[in-house]
Amino acid sequence: MKAFFQYPVLICLAIALVIVSCGPQPQSKQSLAASNQEPQPAEYYTCPMHPSVRSDKPGACPICHMTLVRVSATQVHRDSSRSQDSVELSAAEQIRANISTTSVHSASLVKEISAAGKIDVAETSTRQITARFGGRIERLFVSFVGQTVKSGEPVAEIYSPDAITAQREFLVALNSPSINQDGSDLLKQSRVKLRLWGFTDQQIDKLAKDQTPETSVTIYSPLEGTVLKKNVDLQKYVSAGESLFDISDLRTVWLQLDVYETDVASLHLGQTVEASMEGIPVHTFSGKVSFISPTMDPTTRTVRVRAILENPTARLKPEMYAHATILVPLSKSLVIPATAVISNGKTDVVWIERERGVFEPRQVVLGERTDRFYQVLGGLLEGESVAVSGAYLIDSESQLRQTNTSR
Repeated sequence: MKAFFQYPVLICLAIALVIVSCGPQPQSKQSLAASNQEPQPAEYYTCPMHPSVRSDKPGACPICHMTLVRVSATQVHRDSSRSQDSVELSAAEQIRANISTTSVHSASLVKEISAAGKIDVAETSTRQITARFGGRIERLFVSFVGQTVKSGEPVAEIYSPDAITAQREFLVALNSPSINQDGSDLLKQSRVKLRLWGFTDQQIDKLAKDQTPETSVTIYSPLEGTVLKKNVDLQKYVSAGESLFDISDLRTVWLQLDVYETDVASLHLGQTVEASMEGIPVHTFSGKVSFISPTMDPTTRTVRVRAILENPTARLKPEMYAHATILVPLSKSLVIPATAVISNGKTDVVWIERERGVFEPRQVVLGERTDRFYQVLGGLLEGESVAVSGAYLIDSESQLRQTNTSR
């Protein structure tokens, strides 16, 4: 009976020993340290043209049969810490791709607005010589369009009964025996009438001295300039107020430009304009913006802009075609070369050199563009290095590697 009860006890003790021996054992210090260390990336061999091809031993690419290149464990770890879009290029690869970099810096740019136009006469320097009284043209001192006249030179002689009558009235008032107040007023009025009719002080003084009215009254030019229009001929009858000649001083001319509406917001009075003429290609003329039209041409979608040009040698001729550049100073900001920007229509990206030979894409916000530079409003810091040439090659290499990796 006693032996019967001993067998179950021995069986239970055996089961307990088995459970204890199969349970979790305490780890040693070396095993704990090994478990806390991250697995180190192993080196491998890959194809430069097909990065998706990997092998643990040297050989040839099964796709293009190129010799596989060894990738060290250190390089594997470095690549895993970079962004997926980054591209690493050796010095030799950068030379072959003609990649160069520059630092982001601050500068004050000058935007250039190109516009086409033509030379026009300055309306402020143009005058019409008109007949102050009706009569017949007896003599012309100006015989053709384009003739130059000086201020005070005679341009025509007119026979006018009205002018003769006005001269006689002046002589009557001048020779009146009574020197009372009324007589004095009459003399002043007759003198003023002759001046309003274009008589000069020299003509009036000569009339008072000679006491004889002139049958033909001489008309003088009020300014120095070039005759643009000749509206009369000999023996033609003209009425009071009729235009005889149009004269303009061409030593100052207007440059009329048509600027597209996309550039109108940048225009301001006083901006510098540099222009060259098709007929004078080797010379540049400079002036200032003096007028910006308040209206827009609905057909061409342009705004008329005027600049004043000095023309002392008369090289500029009215109706000459001109190519002009309006210089617009911009505020100081960060700038980068225009060649550094890659645009897809929605976003603008530049490639920055994060470390030596490693390039990463960076989205930027751009401002105004000049001929060679962009203003940078956001996305870059001063001093960062950006690729200014070969950026498209870097971008293409990045896309090619992503495509091969995804295969």
